[in-house]
Amino acid sequence: MTAARGLLAAMALGAAASAATAAPDVLRGEQIYVRCMACHALASDRVGPRHCGLLGRRAGSVPGFDYSPAMKNSKLVWDEKTLDLFIKAPTQFVPGTAMTYDGVADAGERQDLIAYLKKAGQSDACKP
Repeated sequence: MTAARGLLAAMALGAAASAATAAPDVLRGEQIYVRCMACHALASDRVGPRHCGLLGRRAGSVPGFDYSPAMKNSKLVWDEKTLDLFIKAPTQFVPGTAMTYDGVADAGERQDLIAYLKKAGQSDACKP
């Protein structure tokens, strides 16, 4: 009985570790992006700036978009790490940002969303 419990515990730990290190799911990320669409779009500015070209772009730099001084002065460059930290808690990561969304608490959802943004950034919708 003790060996069986140990085996079950080991299997549960292995499953949890696999889930934590699973590859991001782009399709799930696209579903999560629907939440962002209240303010953002891939190829056009809305209440928030466009997301085409996001990765590698300096924060606060889309021409013609009216950013908060906090975002313009943040000196951030959007990559997977900075996006993850920002999406987790925007107002904590960039105090004074105009983005009032509370963030995405679930790390897996953030990774899926970032994977979608990476893929979408290479789509026809984002080509000049």
